[in-house]
Amino acid sequence: MSILCLDFDGVIHSYASGWKGADIIPDGPVPGALMFLQEALQHFDVAIFSSRSHQPGGLKAMQTWLANWALSEMAVDEDLAWIDKIQWPLEKPAAFVTLDDRALTFDGTWPAIAALKEFKPWNKR
Repeated sequence: MSILCLDFDGVIHSYASGWKGADIIPDGPVPGALMFLQEALQHFDVAIFSSRSHQPGGLKAMQTWLANWALSEMAVDEDLAWIDKIQWPLEKPAAFVTLDDRALTFDGTWPAIAALKEFKPWNKR
């Protein structure tokens, strides 16, 4: 299967409180994130890669956060084996497609520097 790479903060984790440290993840998931992960795993190898991934405590914090939220948000009798299928690379993988709240799709035309300086992620607009 092709790799779908997902950023963590602002894509899976709502990131409402902003950066508190690699191993501190205070906020809940973006609405629909957990259901999306389950569906995506039926079609892609899902890799979660973040600036936290290579920082001390970051990878474990993301894995624990996801497991805890899945346990609290999903139905009691729901199979949570899907969590074990998620890949947690330490380097950005060569993905078929990447979802990131702080990226632009390059279409062959260089953007104006002023437009880059005005960029805002979806949750800050």
